[in-house]
Amino acid sequence: MTENRRPKTENLRIGIDTGGTFTDFVCLGEGEGRVYKTPSTPQAPLQAISTGLKELCPQGLDGVEVVHGTTVGTNAFLERRGARVVLLTTAGFEDVLFIGRQVRRELFNLQVEKAPEIIPREMVLGVAERLGPDGRVEKPLTADELSRVRQWVKEQNPEAVAICLLHAYANPEHEERLAAALSDLGIPMSLSSRVLPEFREYERACATVINSYLWPVLNRYLADWSRNFPGVPLFIQQSNGGFLPGDRAAALALHTVLSGPAGGVYGALRLGRELGEANLLTLDMGGTSTDVALVAGEIPFTGEYALEDYPLGLPVMDIHTVGAGGGSIAFKDRSGALRVGPRSAGADPGPVCYGKAGELTVTDAQLFLGRIRPESFLGGRMALNREAVVRAMSRLAGELRVSPVELALGVIRVANSHMAKALQAVSLERGLDPRDFTLFCFGGAGGLHVCELAEDLEIRRVLIPAQAGVLSAWGTALAGFRRDFSRTLLLSGPRLTWEHLERERQVLEAQGSAELVAEGQDLSTLAVAGELDLRYRGQSYTLKTPLTPGFLEEFHRRHRLLYGHAFPDREVEAVVLRLFFQGPEYCGNLPKLQPVAASRVRLPREGEVWLPQGPVTAPFYYRPELAPGTAIQGPALVLDDYATLLVLPGFRGEVLDQGHLLLRR
Repeated sequence: MTENRRPKTENLRIGIDTGGTFTDFVCLGEGEGRVYKTPSTPQAPLQAISTGLKELCPQGLDGVEVVHGTTVGTNAFLERRGARVVLLTTAGFEDVLFIGRQVRRELFNLQVEKAPEIIPREMVLGVAERLGPDGRVEKPLTADELSRVRQWVKEQNPEAVAICLLHAYANPEHEERLAAALSDLGIPMSLSSRVLPEFREYERACATVINSYLWPVLNRYLADWSRNFPGVPLFIQQSNGGFLPGDRAAALALHTVLSGPAGGVYGALRLGRELGEANLLTLDMGGTSTDVALVAGEIPFTGEYALEDYPLGLPVMDIHTVGAGGGSIAFKDRSGALRVGPRSAGADPGPVCYGKAGELTVTDAQLFLGRIRPESFLGGRMALNREAVVRAMSRLAGELRVSPVELALGVIRVANSHMAKALQAVSLERGLDPRDFTLFCFGGAGGLHVCELAEDLEIRRVLIPAQAGVLSAWGTALAGFRRDFSRTLLLSGPRLTWEHLERERQVLEAQGSAELVAEGQDLSTLAVAGELDLRYRGQSYTLKTPLTPGFLEEFHRRHRLLYGHAFPDREVEAVVLRLFFQGPEYCGNLPKLQPVAASRVRLPREGEVWLPQGPVTAPFYYRPELAPGTAIQGPALVLDDYATLLVLPGFRGEVLDQGHLLLRR
């Protein structure tokens, strides 16, 4: 397996973000940073990674460490290509995973389709045992029952086992005994008391099963990594923005579900601090999807994230994703209307312009409108077939009875509407005015849409970082180690005191510290922060509050801020205690990033570009040649090796230090 070492910032640090269309690389170390981008190879992700590492480090990988944001686990879940899993649960609760919650996301849809099941019902076994909510044994787990369960599991021949017993968060004894009885079978096992030791049976069952479902998939990927890159320390980006050592990532596969998008939000936060921009609406538009988040001076977290209606239960970055990317496919639906996404052309066959007979996409529409220049696409290393795009655009336009230009502009409008709704979901729908935020745009395709989105949402400031096309890989490279631990409390009334919480914190910190020491972590390098899930007694929802002596006052303040009211005289209940062990971030100076393996781009000084108002002759700028202080007035096209920016009329831009670009409307 991958070597488990703590990252050393004197080494070269390479951040890798594997997306559905492109794989991005950022190399940090002494002096100037280097970046690279190459088409992804979905059937063999390590093939694209090998290509990028050879370009970045032609001398070899000695002294190199890698922090990797991967979608291997997420894709396996979405495509239902995970492991064959059996679930062991308390007898009488075998259907918890299939009943779920009474959540109706489409109230008026009479033909709602439930998300595909993770495991079939016949792969669930009820175990004759029972614990009470306080952890007391109500029905013992006998030796005969252990023998029966073991025989059943052996007959099923699973790739992984999920064990989720009733109230195991209060007492893990029965889960541990089951695991011990099955240990000689050599099957990976996820215990709910380790994966998510928190109350709420459905959420705990989902988290445990998903962890088991992805464990063998991620384990195979990491084993392939070790064979291809022996001796290279590997760290996997987590959904919380920190990373895990590679040899622990498979056992904690649940923590990698938002591995890729988390790097982008972390990079935006870090760069925003450097530039004095605290309030950001982040827009990360890649080839397959668009991820948005609201960053108000700190990383946004949520404990209610669900993957296809299956809750993760973990605190993860609060990122909203829509199926609108450069590779999103445009098509005529059954009613004769134009649709865009969520299906994506991916990297292979990709958009029509890739020349592999793909389907018409948002990228094709941008190329047709003159907004993408073939001379600069992927640093001039990738040829684009405009003639094929013209033929495909004319064909679909004929079906829809519009002109090809009207179709291309319509494709852009539909994609923009999806992204605008996502931005509203993380701002307006939460009582926050997007006009109070700077729209922070990155990803290879985002710059072509950002001005139109800013106009739609009346946002006046837009920030596009240098090398925006690889910012997620940059944020991944900057991250530090992180592990989260939690403990169910259910404390209220006279028991809810700071002294009692401090004792609980000490117990959880000792537990977490012992586990990390056993994994080889140096505790002297880790900081510990705490958080509580609080609620008014009788409520079902909770509110995250920092673990400080003034936790009650802070809870009332946050409740009033979010919901418009608070009840200072009402009894409060502490539901869950969480501790976060965090290592140092990458502490080197943030260097200027330069692409490798890109030929000198030669551009015409100007060209025809179609805007929503019609065609214009717009000046072209090559971004690496723009000096700090350079002013840009829209309309204009700013081209980079891995991203393109369309500046609309009414926007004026200024180049900041290190090439970042600030637009004002």
